[in-house]
Order: sequence, then C-alpha cells, then structure tokens
Amino acid sequence: MPDKPSFEVPPELRKLTEKNIEQARTSFAQFIDFFTQVMAAVPGASSTALAPGFKKVQDRAIEFAKENAEGSFQLASELANTTDIQQMLAIQNRYAQTQIQACSRQVQELTQLMSHALSDSKPKNPKPKNPKPKNPKPKNPKPKNPKSKK
Repeated sequence: MPDKPSFEVPPELRKLTEKNIEQARTSFAQFIDFFTQVMAAVPGASSTALAPGFKKVQDRAIEFAKENAEGSFQLASELANTTDIQQMLAIQNRYAQTQIQACSRQVQELTQLMSHALSDSKPKNPKPKNPKPKNPKPKNPKPKNPKSKK
C-alpha cells in the first residue's frame, strides 16, 4: 500500500500565512475598538439613552463578536499548520462543533438579556389609556317636553 499522501506547505508560506492572520487579528481588534468608541459617541446610542438592560445586550453582543472572530483566527492558524487532509478535516469538524455550541449558548444568553431588558423597560405604573372623565354625561338624559301644559 502506498503511503498516505501528504500535502506539505512550505515553511515560508506557513510563516507568511501566520503573519497575515496576525495582521487580520490586529485589524479586527482595531475595528471593534473603533466601533465601540463610535457607539459610545453617537447620540441615542450611549448608555444614558439606552435602558441599562439594552446596554448589557449591546455590550454582550460585541463580546460575542470578539469571541467568534478569535475562534476564526485560531482556526486559520491551526489550518495553516496542518500536514495532511485528515488533520485539516478533523480541525474543521472540531471548529464546526464548537461554533454550533457557542452559537446556541450565545442565542440563549442574548434571548435572556433581551427578555430582561424588555421587562425592565416597561413602566412600573402605567397610566390608563382612556381615563374616565370626571363629569360624565348621563347616558339617557330625559328629553325636554317642547309642549308644556300650562
């Protein structure tokens, strides 16, 4: 039986790939920092304008984006260092399973945060929509008799 075919990536190409991945990771971190600063500066998007619960949702969503991006960068780094197809498939399979679990966890957490934010944003003692008038008119006033007997 022939030996298992390997695909050997030249060391120079691996080094270049790792350098590009690190540059992409740095660029993404700068983008997220910039985005966070812009969101804090935009009127109506600041924590004073948002209900505290919605600010938590926004902050947690940004954290999830960072986590997911870091997982992608880690995947790219691991794939750049694979030596055969089986190893590559195993890494991708593990990554897919991890991402499905992370997505499920993130959706559950964001759903809970949104639920709390919505319930916290409702007024505690809402005013009635149609308050009763103070001096209501009688429903069936007695008609005046135009012909009165004298």
